[in-house]
Amino acid sequence: MRAESPIRAPVLPALPRLLAAVLPVLLAASTGPIFTTPNIPTWYAGLAKPDFTPPNWLFPVAWTILYALMALACWRVLGTAPVPGEARRTRRLALAAFFLQLALNAAWTPVFFGAHDILGGLVVIVALLVMILWTIRLVWPLDRPAALMLLPYAGWVSYATLVNAAVWRMN
Repeated sequence: MRAESPIRAPVLPALPRLLAAVLPVLLAASTGPIFTTPNIPTWYAGLAKPDFTPPNWLFPVAWTILYALMALACWRVLGTAPVPGEARRTRRLALAAFFLQLALNAAWTPVFFGAHDILGGLVVIVALLVMILWTIRLVWPLDRPAALMLLPYAGWVSYATLVNAAVWRMN
């Protein structure tokens, strides 16, 4: 007798899942330009930064790719329909973790760039990194490709955390 798979057919059709995954990610992404555009050539340009700070042109390129991967990963997780039990609880927790890390993602830019609070930004980005890693851990048993899609995001935020910490130390 075969053991039943913990995942069934998707709960929602593809288009509503796509909207549920993409719209929150777009909302989080929209905070970036609002706070960075006026501050990069002024406040940010005047900060001491470590030699390993990426060039300004790289940020929108990297974040476009990362936000696309985040939305796709979320779409895949929203498409899982675990049978009752531990897998269903894990799915709920994974989605809650995903949306919490997304809120932290959206919060970093207004704190760092908007409020010019480098230490506050560091606190937010460390919490963000922890939440990304926890999200990956929770998503892994539900949808490994979705979890793998979040790894570049974790890598970039790890790097950004080091840059944020160095900027705080230098200023």
